[in-house]
Order: sequence, then structure tokens, then C-alpha cells
Amino acid sequence: MFWLFTLICILLYLVATGLISSRLFHQDGPKSQTSRYVALVALMAHAFILHHDIIIQGSGQNLSITNVASIVAWLMALSMTIISFGMTHVFLMPVVYGFAAIVIAMNALIPATHLMHIELQPGLLIHISLALFAYGGLMIALLYALQFSYINYRLKHKQASLLHSSLPSLMSVEKTLFKILWIGTVLLSMSLLSGFVFLEDMFAQKQAHKTILSIIAWMLYVGILTAHHKFAWRGRGVVIATIVGSVLLTLAYFGSRIVKEIILG
Repeated sequence: MFWLFTLICILLYLVATGLISSRLFHQDGPKSQTSRYVALVALMAHAFILHHDIIIQGSGQNLSITNVASIVAWLMALSMTIISFGMTHVFLMPVVYGFAAIVIAMNALIPATHLMHIELQPGLLIHISLALFAYGGLMIALLYALQFSYINYRLKHKQASLLHSSLPSLMSVEKTLFKILWIGTVLLSMSLLSGFVFLEDMFAQKQAHKTILSIIAWMLYVGILTAHHKFAWRGRGVVIATIVGSVLLTLAYFGSRIVKEIILG
């Protein structure tokens, strides 16, 4: 039964979360090798769930808000798992895996339908793909911004336990944050450009709010990166601006669809 397969996927994500969280502040760090293997199995199961939920034979693709959120969660979990093979710090992994588990559970409990035929519109497929990758990347940047803020707070309050934990250094987190912001902003730029090229009217009544909010968020991200490059802007201001940008993008991508597909049914 498919619900049992879904439950197993959720449990695998939660096991990976538990394996990392149980030793997150241990001096030797979490047993990341075991958690990676568990997460990889969860990712494969998640991919199967996405295929089952999205591909509707003969009817198109179900790109409901819950399915789109599940795609974003899968992209984030996949990206962070791949990144984890090249780093020793896995502080954000429980958040990402926990989020994926919650999204899968919500998708199972609150089903929604929004059928499309993207196979008939290659340009739309390119736009949607770029938008999803951009959003996933910028949400990972948000997590790094929050991690930066947390470590900075602990350092300012001279908490000695930080020196004996597996947390990364403040500078390494900041460096990674700006790298991901660059990648996410480039993808967001390409997404907006593809929208203007492939879609008939980006300012049509049904999607004007999405376009306007996305452009404002894009301007904010470009402003962050420009200020960092030109004036070495960093710290609390960057964190706040990243949070605001993430909120704007979330409202752009999901705001009206939450009301239409979930609240109004």
C-alpha cells in the first residue's frame, strides 16, 4: 500500500534527523556516514513518491502547492546531502531532513490538485525548473543565514561550549552563505528572464503579484551581493535582508495558491 511506503520514507528522514541531532554538539560530531546512507535511501523513496503524486497518466502533471513544496524539500535534501560528502559540518541537516518529513506528511494528509500539461510547453517547463532550483537554493541560503546568526550570538555571549562542539566557524558559514546567495540569485535571474521570454504575460492578473514580489526579492538579493562586494557588508544586516527576501519569494510562489488550493479547496 502506498501510504505504508510514504510512512517508511518519513521514518527514514526522521531516523537520519535523529542520528545527526543526537550528537550535534558532541566534540567528535555526529556519525554522519550512517546518516548519509539512511538519507540517500529516504531520497530515493521521496523521488518515487514525487513521481507517483505528480505524474497523472493521461491527465498531465499535478503541480499542486503541496507537490511543489515536496519538490523543493527533495531538492534541498538532495543538495545538502551531496554537500555533506565534502564537509564535516552537518549542523543544518536535521532541519532539512525534518522539513522534508513534514512536507511529505502534509502532502499525504492534505492532498491538493492543480493539473497542468507542461509537456506541451517546453518553455514553461524550463521556467518552472529554474524557479524551483532558485527557490530551493535561496532557502538553503536562509538556513545558512540563520546558522550564522546563531553562532554569532553564542560567540558574543562567550559560551565556551561552542568551542568544544562540532559547529563550523563563523567565517566558513559566512563564506558558504554568500556562495549560495550568488548561485540562488543567478538562478532567480534566469527564472525571471525565462518567464518574460516563454510566458505570454508575466503581469497578467493571475500572476502579477508573483512577478512583482519575485522582482522585489531579486532586487534585494542583488543589493545584498553588491553591498557585500563593494562595501564588505556583512553581519546582522545581511541576515535580516536574506530573511526578508525569503519571505517575499515564499509569498510570491505560494501565497495565493495556499488560499486557492488548501483553504478554499
